[in-house]
Amino acid sequence: MSDIIDAASIILTYEDEIFLIERQHYLKAFPGYISFPGGKIEPEDAAIAKRYAVPYGNKAIDEKILGGAIREGVEELGIDLGLMMEKGEVVGIDHLGVAITPDFNPYRFATHFLRFKLTRRPEMTVDTNEARVSFWLKANLIKQKFEAGEFLAVPPIRKTCIDLGANINLKTIENLNVTYDSESEVPYIEPLQGMMQIMPLSHTLRPATRTNAFLIGDVCKVLVDPSPLSIEEYEKLKNTVLKFGINEIFLTHHHPDHFEYSNLLSKELDIPVSLSEDTYQRIEKKLPGFFEGVSLTKRKEGDVITHWLGQPVRVYEVPGHDEGQLALAPDNMNWFLAGDLFQGIGTVVIGDEEGDMKKYMDTLKRVIALNPKVIFPSHGIGLGGTYYLQKTLEHRLMREDEIYKLHQQNYSIDQILLSLYAEVHPALHPYALKNIKKHLEKLRVDGRI
Repeated sequence: MSDIIDAASIILTYEDEIFLIERQHYLKAFPGYISFPGGKIEPEDAAIAKRYAVPYGNKAIDEKILGGAIREGVEELGIDLGLMMEKGEVVGIDHLGVAITPDFNPYRFATHFLRFKLTRRPEMTVDTNEARVSFWLKANLIKQKFEAGEFLAVPPIRKTCIDLGANINLKTIENLNVTYDSESEVPYIEPLQGMMQIMPLSHTLRPATRTNAFLIGDVCKVLVDPSPLSIEEYEKLKNTVLKFGINEIFLTHHHPDHFEYSNLLSKELDIPVSLSEDTYQRIEKKLPGFFEGVSLTKRKEGDVITHWLGQPVRVYEVPGHDEGQLALAPDNMNWFLAGDLFQGIGTVVIGDEEGDMKKYMDTLKRVIALNPKVIFPSHGIGLGGTYYLQKTLEHRLMREDEIYKLHQQNYSIDQILLSLYAEVHPALHPYALKNIKKHLEKLRVDGRI
């Protein structure tokens, strides 16, 4: 288990307004998420708090946490909260609570939520390396935007905003931690209203160890890609899902880390499975009789499978990684559930008979043009905007150009592999080789070689 690092979140309130930022879409950590300014605590932060005479006292707040908040205010916002306290421009500080990163994450923080009640809106110089946009908004409107599925956030920030939206004068916020019973459940979070991300361990390609199973739907609740790695993990997944209810299973494509045990879940709960015709044929070919006793619905482009916050959720055909792969999105494009179109952890392999590099790139272009507000991959967290899709496409085009140049120099496939993937662990070379072969196929189809 990793060490838990202290951090501070700065919650600025003025009358009934709260100050928020939306993190830059290119950041590696929580891109596009609504957040508060702040960061990790440094050893020297306690000394910072001692510099200021605070007339109303903050003895209940650890000096290093307060000092860290003051320093982060200077670095990220260009304001000195310590000086503002001395001037009486801060009329109260509340330690709203502490959120500890769940134990299934490799990097863990104990984030202290400090609310500073201000007498005015200060002039700020917000660090745009971190904040894409920043804004003041009435607390009740923030609550409404979260509940309308317009804001993406980690659960403690989401809960803080919703609770303050209901009562801006709260001095404590209860239950900020993500909790689940690890003995009987799998981890789950709700980063967007009505989008439950359930994370069982699965037989997936490392460095990923989990495949997201998303539970969506206002009335008809659809579970996407349940695929636990064992019968023990299956029981935990089933227990988790039953807490919220389930009416249907939806499979994005035929790779094993997206459908294992889905037949058992379907039969135990007496619910249908939705999938593309191509996915059905490929699973049946590899595992004859897998769907025996299962009620099946074949899905295609444009089908409505459920509603999310009143919005129809439609099927999108997204071939390339897998010929039969399907994606889901509401009509307002507040999110796009992309399956293995790209990865938040690791990389997408385009290989075997189901992979097609040209279709894959065309699919990326199509989804980028749809411009969804949030992209949810099958592995990793949801990401704000299409930045990472664009970077994935740019990387594929760059790799294609490199392969083309080496091919023109009469490099063999193995020589191309060693030239381009020298720093990749040898265990991953077979997957890299598949990508190279698919790039060469695309170059032939395009008439370049």
